[in-house]
Amino acid sequence: MAVAKPGKSDIGTFNPLPDPSSHTPSENDLMKYFALLIPFILGLAVLLLSATLAEAALINAIGQFILFAFVVCLPLYRTGRMSYVDIGWPTGIVIIGLVAVLTLDGYWLRSAAIGAVYLLVGGRMAIMALGHLASNALKDELPRYAYQRRRWAKTGKTNKMLAAQVEVTAQGAFNATFLAYPALIIAANPSPAISPFEWIGLAIWAAAFAFEETADRQKRHFIRAQKQAGLQNGVCDVGLWAWSRHPNYFGQWMGWNGVLIAAIPSWLALYQAEFILVWLALGAGALMVSYFMYNTLVFYSGAVPAEYYSVRKRPGFADYQARVSRFVPKPPRKDAQSD
Repeated sequence: MAVAKPGKSDIGTFNPLPDPSSHTPSENDLMKYFALLIPFILGLAVLLLSATLAEAALINAIGQFILFAFVVCLPLYRTGRMSYVDIGWPTGIVIIGLVAVLTLDGYWLRSAAIGAVYLLVGGRMAIMALGHLASNALKDELPRYAYQRRRWAKTGKTNKMLAAQVEVTAQGAFNATFLAYPALIIAANPSPAISPFEWIGLAIWAAAFAFEETADRQKRHFIRAQKQAGLQNGVCDVGLWAWSRHPNYFGQWMGWNGVLIAAIPSWLALYQAEFILVWLALGAGALMVSYFMYNTLVFYSGAVPAEYYSVRKRPGFADYQARVSRFVPKPPRKDAQSD
């Protein structure tokens, strides 16, 4: 199967009528498309079984469904481009923060703090994505989503529109389930006593947020300098980028880890209010945030897709791979072993 070039979509507009040029999945192979959603269905079930969080979780899930239907799935249906998820996903994070603050009766300072975290994280990325939309940067598929066609080909997913719709729906389902766990758990805690874990977690988040913003700013300055010098396809290896090939992604991941640490006391406080199995599942579900974010930022739409195109486009990128850690910041290597 031919692979789309970076920036171009080959999904096409969905046609509900049978198309002899494309394969329509049978009942036997539909599971390969929809299996991706199973963890999120289970995650939502846990929230709806919670005596404390069910109402807020339902409101959030409805909000995420409406948001993704109109901001992501419908534009994908019309244009064949998954890139609209870059607007929908961070806007959904903002919705989580608002729902947590407005629907739960936790201690006001704790609720305000976690609400601010989600509003800042989601709002920052949503504003950046809307800027890309305004500059017409989303008129072609972003490379990280064009890369998904390669994965579909390897796994036998020949119905590209169905595969794309399921994958963007999964990102909305992540917002409706696991990514909401820490915010809802924290915002439901009525105790006015602030635990050291909460201070430590918020401090880690703040440092990681500043780290991510610094990395993004250094990358913008590098690109601007390249344009002013009339250069193209350079490799950004300045500042934090000299220690990690994706320091912005590392900062984002560490930020969510900080949020999870801050959620520990509030999760422990839920023990008396929840059925033991639901309480344990809430803790396990919250940990899934770190797991899913790491896999997304490194493998799904982050480092791996970006480097697939960079090594082909940028002459010095292979050497950069050999010298610099992919994710966790480390001193540059002197040997030539790429990870």
